[in-house]
Amino acid sequence: MIKSPWVFYLSTAFVVFSGVMGGITEIGRNPTAVELFTHLGYPLYFLTILGVAKILGAIAVVQNKVPFLREWAYAGFFFDLIAAAVSHAVVDGVGATMGPALFVLVVTTVSYVSSKHYWKASV
Repeated sequence: MIKSPWVFYLSTAFVVFSGVMGGITEIGRNPTAVELFTHLGYPLYFLTILGVAKILGAIAVVQNKVPFLREWAYAGFFFDLIAAAVSHAVVDGVGATMGPALFVLVVTTVSYVSSKHYWKASV
């Protein structure tokens, strides 16, 4: 179990930052996001759905009132990141395009595992 508060704070800050920035990028229909979604074969309305979900997930990860909501937010991030890695693997082949999604997945896992100790100790 990861007990360092710095590991929790840094990894969670990264998860929240990537969720909020990804959400803003997707809701705002950034041309790069539109090109990526088109390349992967997803409909563009998916940008709005994922963007809103990422922002709400980032908020849920940092709140301390409803623990099961935080659990579901982490689950949503895991599903999104695994689907992103698989989508890149299917369309582009296994390789470097999977890297960013897998990196964020690892950091999200560290945040989740360290949060179990942090939230238990702070309640």
